Amino acid sequence: MRVRKFFERLFNWELWNFHILYAPIAPVWLWYCIKSRSLWFFTPSNPNITFGGFEGEGKKEMYQLLPAEITPQTIYVKPGISFHDLKKRVDASGIRYPFVVKPDVGMKGILFRVIEDDAQLKKYHAHIPFKYIIQEKIDFPVEVSVFYYRYPWQSTGVVSGFIYKELLQVTGDGKSTLKQLINQHERARYRFEEMELKHGHDFDKILETGEVFYLSFAGNHNRGARFTNLHHEINPALVAVFDKLSQDTQFYYGRYDIKTNSIEDLKNGKHFIVLEYNGAGAEPNHIYDCGMSLGKAYKTILQHWRALYEISRYNAKQGHAYWSYRRGKKYLRAAKHHFRILEKFDE
Repeated sequence: MRVRKFFERLFNWELWNFHILYAPIAPVWLWYCIKSRSLWFFTPSNPNITFGGFEGEGKKEMYQLLPAEITPQTIYVKPGISFHDLKKRVDASGIRYPFVVKPDVGMKGILFRVIEDDAQLKKYHAHIPFKYIIQEKIDFPVEVSVFYYRYPWQSTGVVSGFIYKELLQVTGDGKSTLKQLINQHERARYRFEEMELKHGHDFDKILETGEVFYLSFAGNHNRGARFTNLHHEINPALVAVFDKLSQDTQFYYGRYDIKTNSIEDLKNGKHFIVLEYNGAGAEPNHIYDCGMSLGKAYKTILQHWRALYEISRYNAKQGHAYWSYRRGKKYLRAAKHHFRILEKFDE
């Protein structure tokens, strides 16, 4: 079994480790650093987001840039407050179970949870060491990701990627246990240790025919979500929605994660909620699950890196200075330390 999984990973580039996947094109990134005379050439890309949104930015600063009506109702929680006070805040907000919790500064779905009751909230609050958010669970049926960039000297941007997300899940057949269904699943079987940690207490459960069991509520590729390419749905109306959003916030490059009632509603700029958006560090995740060759995936990534470089260079000339080496190194070191701690608590 392990040998088979090894070779399946070896010949499926979408399952490769991030550093292995990006190593062959890393010299291009280095060349942009040299041309910019800054290791942090991307920092002016999104002037209103810390570090250009490359890594370590808080969700709070992103939500504050967007209209309240298109963001989830959110409470920001500091660790250490009493559970009694926390409950009072939650009750006063009107947010009801089930709701979502996640670190204010997080990535890759780390410590993202759906909380069903007081007991789960109390456990989460007692263990998480950093500021986190409590957020209403958005029940719109369609979750999508939109990659958008706009050159600052132009009024119209580009929607370069548009994908539909399906959360990692298994469906019962009335006879197989959850453990068996996970081992049979084309994605979940590669995450068996993680699944055992999170769902091991349910491994012997037999799901009824048609019963859906969500293995993860995070719509991230590295959390096992499946992506479907919606490139054929991109049109001027969709671009106009994100032009308006991004011009108001000086957001020039990155990816929006959105829930909406329907694709048509999103194109018409109604009935959608921005779950979050990611700046310079956002991966063009439409390279995944679309039958794309590795060569074409690299070409797509390099096209986005060039856009990021050109946007950043222009903004730098307009007075949005590149971060100094010392400032960026200190910030990135602190961010990586933060994430290492979060990963330990996620386990």
